[in-house]
Amino acid sequence: MDIDTIAAQLHTIRDFLRFAVSRFRAAGLYYGHGTDNAWDEALVIMLHELHLPHDIGDEVLAARLLDEEKKAILDAFQRRIENRIPVAYLTREAWFCGLSFYVDERVLIPRSPIAELIEKRFQPWYQGEYPDRILDLCAGSGCIGIACAYAFPDAEVLLSDISPDALDVAWININRHRVQETVSVCESDLFDNIAGLFDIIVCNPPYVDSDDFADMPAEYRHEPAAALASGEYGLDHPLAILRRAADYLTEDGVLVLEVGNSGARLEAAYPGIDFNWIEFERGGHGVLAISRLELDEYADQLALPPETTELEPEYDV
Repeated sequence: MDIDTIAAQLHTIRDFLRFAVSRFRAAGLYYGHGTDNAWDEALVIMLHELHLPHDIGDEVLAARLLDEEKKAILDAFQRRIENRIPVAYLTREAWFCGLSFYVDERVLIPRSPIAELIEKRFQPWYQGEYPDRILDLCAGSGCIGIACAYAFPDAEVLLSDISPDALDVAWININRHRVQETVSVCESDLFDNIAGLFDIIVCNPPYVDSDDFADMPAEYRHEPAAALASGEYGLDHPLAILRRAADYLTEDGVLVLEVGNSGARLEAAYPGIDFNWIEFERGGHGVLAISRLELDEYADQLALPPETTELEPEYDV
């Protein structure tokens, strides 16, 4: 991409959007980190580089760009195409539950359908009156736990992750949203360093199996592998969580656990367990809700090795 030559021939924001869509489609980019098409992907990059709000009107598309603005935008387009860097890492921003979060390559880019559950305050899955303590396990950027702090401003929220780098990012977002009084962090390998009981445990852990991990689009290679891969069948982390969560839940407590496409294997492995799969209005799948009482009821079954791992579902993160 000869940036100087291209910049001399493009003038308006609309020109650059048209150019980006053509180049992105020709390059066969993969969209799965906040957008699902080339136009939106290009627009996010341009608004970031131009320091413009996301809700700006279409009339701005006719605005002409300065030379330095053209260069910055084309540089970002080039990095997206040649290095397959997801847009959220280029802009250092991702949106979750209508909130803006800082992200970089130390954490996954937020995209969980759990956002819809938080907006509904986990109803009807949480049966208590009001949660006193919420645990965001495998918290990464902290987006889930911080969104919970907005939904339940009087609750104590703990963000836990095995990665100190991820917790550094979580602290950035805690400070960004000014929730230091109610949100804290804990470095822990799952429940190892966790103390006390929680009314809600919400978790988006690693759940990608080895075959799917090897076949992921290049864009996902920029995310931390430890936050994606979960053993040969994608069940190592989900099973470890299901087997231990009851010890950290209150009597009315509930575990909300995302397992993505590994949910099909989980069901096949434990056919005697009702995992309460959640249906989402805005799309998404592979999230279960299971109460403390149900976890106690199924404890003996969960303690057994999986019965089968023959399913090979199509991968979708």
